[in-house]
Amino acid sequence: MITGNEYLKRIDALNNEVWIHGERVKGKITEHPAFKGVLQSKAALYDLQHDPDLTNLLTVQPQDSTDKIGFSFHQPKTIEDLKKREAATRIWSKTNAGLMGRMPDYVNTGIMALASASDLFGKNESMFGKNIKNLYQTACKNDLSFTHTFINPQVNRSVAYFEDSDKNIIAAKVLKETSDGLIIKGARLLATQGGITDEILVLPSGGNFVDESFIYAFSIPSNTPGLKFICRQSFTGGDSRFDCPLSSRFEEMDSLVVFDDVLVPWERVFLYKDLQIAFQMLEDTNFHTLLLYQAVTRMIVKTEFILGLAELIIKSIQIGEFQHVKEKVSEIITALEIMKGLQISSRENAKLNQWGTLVPDVKPLQAAIHYYPRVYPRLVEILQLLSGSGLIALPTEKDFESSIRKFLDQYLQGANSSAEDRVKVFRLAWDLCMSAFGSRQTQFERFFFGDPVRLSIGLYNSYLKEPYIKFAKSFLI
Repeated sequence: MITGNEYLKRIDALNNEVWIHGERVKGKITEHPAFKGVLQSKAALYDLQHDPDLTNLLTVQPQDSTDKIGFSFHQPKTIEDLKKREAATRIWSKTNAGLMGRMPDYVNTGIMALASASDLFGKNESMFGKNIKNLYQTACKNDLSFTHTFINPQVNRSVAYFEDSDKNIIAAKVLKETSDGLIIKGARLLATQGGITDEILVLPSGGNFVDESFIYAFSIPSNTPGLKFICRQSFTGGDSRFDCPLSSRFEEMDSLVVFDDVLVPWERVFLYKDLQIAFQMLEDTNFHTLLLYQAVTRMIVKTEFILGLAELIIKSIQIGEFQHVKEKVSEIITALEIMKGLQISSRENAKLNQWGTLVPDVKPLQAAIHYYPRVYPRLVEILQLLSGSGLIALPTEKDFESSIRKFLDQYLQGANSSAEDRVKVFRLAWDLCMSAFGSRQTQFERFFFGDPVRLSIGLYNSYLKEPYIKFAKSFLI
């Protein structure tokens, strides 16, 4: 259980190779304009673990240890364990309105799922089973944070495309084996918070399993020599919490991960050249299901925030008596209740897997991840429609500090609020709906768990439909 300050010092000390706007970040990354906001927000999450009123919810005392660990590292075995995980994720999510898709508990949950199934990875090579266990134990002991990647660069997405790695290496692959470990060369997408975590978890990327050099899984420190994080443009919008109340704090950053002849020590590898395990690992460990349970909790909190923001807009300009306004907000309420119901269903129908983990029912979670990417853009649109020109006529913090404030106070006041308070509400909505940060949020939710069409096909193919066919047939004459 680290504190926020310990986390910040540790990330600075790593001196990860992070590139942004054509320059490598030098000095303390925790002070860099593109990263300091989200790093402070993450640090606050770690500090909550030490809050006397929250520590029993945010931490767990393992039976075989005298030290407490973060809740996300704990293997759930009962319904109460799942409820506690959900409640803890809610507490963390409410500090950022559900806008941080990669809070530490997200990948930590995945590490727990993989380690719980260590026997799977050690089935054909005992060393790999021990390695994932050791990774988990180290992560628990040091309260490590992770980013992760399992997507290859989108050079050619045609069905028939296969990378000719002899000519031009693009997707990260094993270049050669040595006595010390694997040499990895190539790139991976899309590491959210890449470069500002302790480690990076690298999982097999589907589509390249024809070549054994693409079949691997490992975790390495983010400052491993040759590992580079190339970031996109920052969407922070500035330091002012008045002007950019969300992006200034919760802009997570996404990065291309380049493996420039990176040595991955054997003790860090927990899958290599085993096609069968590569195909079955995510399903057999319930990796995605447990991640989805965390994600749906966050999405619920995000929808609660959107509902509250909609009501703030309505009250600030007194439009609540219009029928179309109530109809639009009812859409938000419906989305919220659907997501809450799906999560309850998944929890109440949870079952133990072969590794002793109580796993939520995947079907409601699959329905949620099919539904939310489609409804989220509509929720944002509702805020835009309710706001009208209020999202455009927005003065800045400096305007309110200038001699023209008297005009702003007179002409931009709200129905029951000062001009400054009214502008703050619309600034909040603007940062979610119209800023670069807000646009990224919409795109993030659209593709949060992958291609929506592929997810839909997966839901259709895996859903047990025979009982319903039999039911319908019973009415045939």
